[in-house]
Amino acid sequence: MFAPWQASAEEAVKPAETPASATPSTTPPWRIGFSPLGTPKHGQAFDHFDYVNPDAPKGGRLRMASPITFDSFNVTLAGVRGIVEPGLARVYQNLMTSAQDEPNTYYGELAEALRYPDDMSWVSFRLNPKARWQDGQPVTPEDVVWSFDTLKANNIQQERYYHDVIKAQVSGPNEVTFSFSSKGNRELPLIVGQLIVQPKHWWLAKGPDGKPRNIAATSLEPPLGSGPYRVKTFEAGRSITYERVKDWWGAALPTARGMYNFDEIRYDYYANATQLPELFKTGSFDFRSENSASAWVQQYNIPAVKDGRIVKQEFRRATSGIMQAFGFNLRRAKFQDERVRQAFNLAYDFETQNRTMSFGLLERVNTYFFGLDIASKGLPEGKELALLQDIKDKVPPAVFTTPYANPVNGSDEAVRANLRKAFALLKDAGWEIRDGKLTNVASGEVMKVELLLQGEGIVRTVLPYQQSLKRLGVELILRTVDDSQYQTRVLNRDFDMIIYLQSQSNSPGNELRDFWGSAAADRPTSRNELGVKDAGVDALIERVIYAKDRDEQVAVVKALDRVMLAHNYVVPMFYSSVDRTLRWDRFGQPAALPALGYMGGFPDIWWYDEAKAAKIGTVEKEPAK
Repeated sequence: MFAPWQASAEEAVKPAETPASATPSTTPPWRIGFSPLGTPKHGQAFDHFDYVNPDAPKGGRLRMASPITFDSFNVTLAGVRGIVEPGLARVYQNLMTSAQDEPNTYYGELAEALRYPDDMSWVSFRLNPKARWQDGQPVTPEDVVWSFDTLKANNIQQERYYHDVIKAQVSGPNEVTFSFSSKGNRELPLIVGQLIVQPKHWWLAKGPDGKPRNIAATSLEPPLGSGPYRVKTFEAGRSITYERVKDWWGAALPTARGMYNFDEIRYDYYANATQLPELFKTGSFDFRSENSASAWVQQYNIPAVKDGRIVKQEFRRATSGIMQAFGFNLRRAKFQDERVRQAFNLAYDFETQNRTMSFGLLERVNTYFFGLDIASKGLPEGKELALLQDIKDKVPPAVFTTPYANPVNGSDEAVRANLRKAFALLKDAGWEIRDGKLTNVASGEVMKVELLLQGEGIVRTVLPYQQSLKRLGVELILRTVDDSQYQTRVLNRDFDMIIYLQSQSNSPGNELRDFWGSAAADRPTSRNELGVKDAGVDALIERVIYAKDRDEQVAVVKALDRVMLAHNYVVPMFYSSVDRTLRWDRFGQPAALPALGYMGGFPDIWWYDEAKAAKIGTVEKEPAK
């Protein structure tokens, strides 16, 4: 039996209009899911995802807290202007939505089906005829085309991300087609499916003030979406409450059953992150992700944890690869010599810091894909070795002879040995100690470095590194700024070093151009904050994007990882292979959590459990003002 959102076999072969690159005899079939390098688990209609409780109760309230505030509801400008409230992801919808138990696999959300030719030169989406905006008007192909065009026109990051998508057009009743500039880029149907669709009629109308709305400007007018939640109330910079849309059009979708169960989700914002653990203990909010290993061990030995009113739970991280590091601004002359960057790495004593401050719970990051099986290791072999040999004139010779390894400190002897190596590298690069300060022999420049930090919470973590660099004669200045200043300075490349945090999916692709591509290095607002410009990296990025199967993709990603590491663009820091969470025991969770779900899929597949809430007998406190 076909679900309401899936076409029958008869309907599937009767498109309203056939794209130019297809003929009636070769028209591709409509599909309910897509995976660029694999086969979706659900090839036909299904009732719900395997990892949800389809009968989860609706109701209750969830209260969250964050140290990062917001100043805009305009998702078009996310990443380039203003700080957009992240909860808006539940107000809007995409053409497709991801499965949390299948790598890089998407199923229909606003679109009920998609089709594409073997050469991946275009993709068509057929919208669900039931899809509605929260004002009752239907979601149309014109909305999709307008959303795509305005996004590319107003967001330079997204314009680059969708660079190979040359046109979106209405191609039939309830159908939209995207045309691509090249063939064989298997990720393009997926990234088009990730498009946030916005209501053209709402944006082109006047706002409550009688003035035309402006998609190119930040805004705090609550938006009109098509998703399961809407903005109920907010106080700019302090709090926002989302309420569940009781008559949401998509509640019966197989990709939504058992999800979006809370009647209200509230976020409160605090400028001082250090106060959040104590506020959580008092009941000011319900759920906390604890990023400090020392706090995890020391700060929660309280009665509410011991008697079970507060649950401590770890979730294995499996959704993204992480590089967390001290990142150099490679545009600065003092960091353009790789030997200087190597010296900075030799001075980082992770082992002592992990032992004395984090109870040995952290791991040293040694790859740009930390936590994923696509990370490089050992020496290249097989397909990876062959493709590196194809571009051997563009990559460091060390990738063929020396596996990447971080320097190991942790003892006085190891620290002294590594500092000697660092001094030797710095001397070779033209630096020496004068009056206790590392000085460039040719220019007389003193090595003074500003580390730009987002808020006070990270300062304690970087103080040991500041002291280690001081032994090299380097003055490391810690500069803490608020969220808005931090974003502005990073986008304008106004920094020496930052805490570089870059996540990667298990199937990376087109976004790599913006992360590390040479064309993005000098473009303000790109995600190439480091300023990476390297012919070998560029060549490998293109090979990743046009990989023909999973084996080739994995081999190229490993080679890319290896080349990035060999250039010493960053000083890798640490990360944890688990997410450590605490929650007041008021919530239910599915019996089998999704293997790829962030923090067990919380909160979208969880629900408010009235019996548990009554049992713990804790009065919920209102957030501190």
